Amino acid sequence: MTTDKMLSAIDDGIGRMIFNNPERRNAVSLEMWEAAEEILRGFADNPEVRVVVLSGAGGKAFVSGADISKFESERSSEEGIRNYNAKVASANAMVATLPKPTIAEIDGYCVGGGLGLALCCDLRFCSEKSRFALPAAKLGLGYGFGGLKRLVDAVGPGAARDIVFSARMVPADEARGIGLVQRVVSDGTLAATVTEYARAVAANAPLTVKGMKLIVNEVLKPDGERDLAACQALVDACFASEDYIEGRTAFMEKRPPAFKGR
Repeated sequence: MTTDKMLSAIDDGIGRMIFNNPERRNAVSLEMWEAAEEILRGFADNPEVRVVVLSGAGGKAFVSGADISKFESERSSEEGIRNYNAKVASANAMVATLPKPTIAEIDGYCVGGGLGLALCCDLRFCSEKSRFALPAAKLGLGYGFGGLKRLVDAVGPGAARDIVFSARMVPADEARGIGLVQRVVSDGTLAATVTEYARAVAANAPLTVKGMKLIVNEVLKPDGERDLAACQALVDACFASEDYIEGRTAFMEKRPPAFKGR
């Protein structure tokens, strides 16, 4: 990669992508979005990766949005704005459509583009100190359909309007109450909680998990846009797999299954 501000690792079936710009609360530049896409492509193509965890370095933020220090060089012209927005949309789409479960590990501020990215993940776990906001209205920025749809899908239109109209900081307990996050844990325990959960997901049958993710995403689409044939094909693939035999055998033998993803 061309930047050291994005890190990646693979451990025990878990692919980790880390935003490594702690001095700016992990604000993201254009080169960081480009590196994120490179990491995600690698995770998607690697059969050893069964679940992906996104996090921010430094313990103060997940991602605090765009790197404002780069606005003049990256987003001061119409062409620059289009280029930056296209890159963000592309990276977000890769997270949202990754054929493997994704978890946002949110420890601290999750703001602007950071919240947009977290909403692309299948699950969001956060620490008690975490805070969430979409401050576009305080900066005069436009915020597109895709990001707002994900917010509305997560919390409903009323809560979404509150978040974007007020541009206020939403505390972790409120975020849990409105469905913005799935779990809030004590400060200092987040990484261990996410790792334990991710390992449990990684131990499950990969073909089944892949199918479930695709089907849930299809459920969220309008009736006429759902690919029911693709849903059924993934269900059929599960029943035709070696893992289906392994799952039945392990159950009968009262032992943990060893799924291979085939």
